Amino acid sequence: MATQEDDEEDINPVKMIFPDEEDGEKSLAMLGDGAAKQQLQQHYIRSIESTVVIRQLPCEGLSFQLWPAATTLVTLLDNHRCYPSKSPLTRTLTALSNGCSGRKLTILELGSGTGLVGIAAAVTLGANVTVTDLPHVIPNLQFNVDANSDVVAKKGGTIKVAPLRWGEDDDVEVVGRGFDLVLASDVVYHDHLFEPLIQTLRFLLNGGDGKKIFVMGHLRRWKKDSTFFKKAKKHFDVEILHTDPPKEGSRVGVVVYVFVGKS
Repeated sequence: MATQEDDEEDINPVKMIFPDEEDGEKSLAMLGDGAAKQQLQQHYIRSIESTVVIRQLPCEGLSFQLWPAATTLVTLLDNHRCYPSKSPLTRTLTALSNGCSGRKLTILELGSGTGLVGIAAAVTLGANVTVTDLPHVIPNLQFNVDANSDVVAKKGGTIKVAPLRWGEDDDVEVVGRGFDLVLASDVVYHDHLFEPLIQTLRFLLNGGDGKKIFVMGHLRRWKKDSTFFKKAKKHFDVEILHTDPPKEGSRVGVVVYVFVGKS
């Protein structure tokens, strides 16, 4: 069966990287001192009746901005806490918990950027989360983690921040592989990073004790994205967990995939 990554027509990358916000469901309110320096965004998470604050630094590059797939994962996490019986995440999270509702999940986020997804996972799941990115992104990532430390603690979660360069064995060894779940959003864009990302995923998902799962939100922008999925399917079983409807003026929406290491 054809999947979205098999479509060979390119999507407009500028429009699809940062589409206009149009639905109040995500409740992102702009604050701060202007786009040239920094932007503070408030993201209301209804399941915990609290707000997460994220600092973006647009002038510093793409790693310092919020991408569309991140808000999709946050919405799924929020809805899972509100309506677990209707959530596409329930089967995956229940399997990871081995049916024990009191067991804390350990979660690693790759390419965290602003850290919104990892912070949302900590507060909605009460999980122990490690957020990671390139070394130069870490100061802003740490800022956002610190800014939300109170709400994370109140909801029973913890967050650590660590540098992690894909394909670098030393970085991955330091972070370790003892995670139940790996998360990422909008990490498939530069083709020279496909192999390093897959190498890191193989280290995290294959081998070790227990079943490991990677959940990735992805908004397809270029036909080269299909190359990543073809490479990944050699090492992982890949399924579509959820698909967002396209935004107005767009042809595709965010797709959330589940990767499981092959035996």
